[in-house]
Formats: sequence, structure tokens, C-alpha cells
Amino acid sequence: MRRRSFLQAFGAATALTPLIGSGLLMPQTALATDSGRAAFEAQTALDALRQLGAGAAEQNAALTIRAPEIAENGAAVPIEGISTIPGTTSLSVLVDKNPFPLVVQFSFGPEVQPRFQTRIKMAESSRLRLVATAGGRFYTVFRDVKVTVGGCGA
Repeated sequence: MRRRSFLQAFGAATALTPLIGSGLLMPQTALATDSGRAAFEAQTALDALRQLGAGAAEQNAALTIRAPEIAENGAAVPIEGISTIPGTTSLSVLVDKNPFPLVVQFSFGPEVQPRFQTRIKMAESSRLRLVATAGGRFYTVFRDVKVTVGGCGA
């Protein structure tokens, strides 16, 4: 086994050395952006919406947010967001009663169908907001979710 491992490592190094030496394969640094940090740090839904620039978002039936009416586990509430608004570039989810209401934000390229599925944490029963950005305008839709403690209504 030691010989086989050595030969595999030597073969990989031999194949990569010319690519690294010619500059075709160069290590690069990946950095997260700070562009939306203030919105994620906002402590009220209204402040988070202002930071996103969506303070005057209008309701739109072309947005769909799917979530259970009653969530038995607030630590992992499954949600799905879908936008059929042409030119949607981002979808954000806010939970009004969370300590930090903006819980997730997705950005989409021009050829991508704006849709996601994830699990979020909810501190208590609250209203969910899905906010879409399309064509420089903001649209929203709401969904109320009741979080139970240990499977009993709260």
C-alpha cells in the first residue's frame, strides 16, 4: 500500500508541476463580501428592509413562499422560495420576530430560475417575508408560521 500511495502522489505532482510552472494553475484568494452585512446585523425587520433598500416593497402574486403552517421544530423550519418575476436577481427571507430578522439571501444570474429550498431557525411564531429584487424594484410576499414547543401549540 505504501508504494501505491507514493506512486499516486508522485504521478499527481508530476502532472500538476507543468501547469503550476506555466501559470495556468495559480492559487487565488476567495473573499466574502461585506455588501449586505448591515442588513444581516439589523435587529428589526423594518431596519433590515431599509438596509436592503426594500422599505417600500410591494406585494406580488408572482412570488411564492412555502413553509409549514405549524413548525414542530423552530431550529429547522423547511422553506422554499420561488419567483416568476422576470429579471429577479435576488431573494431574501426575513423572520419578523427573530433577533436578527434577515436569515438568508440568495443572488441569481440572468439565466437562473430564482428558486431555493433551505431550513431556517425561527425563535418563535412569526411572519416570514420573501423579498425579491427585480429590475431595480422590490417585491414581497408573507406567510405566517406557528412554532410549537415539543409538538404542543405555543
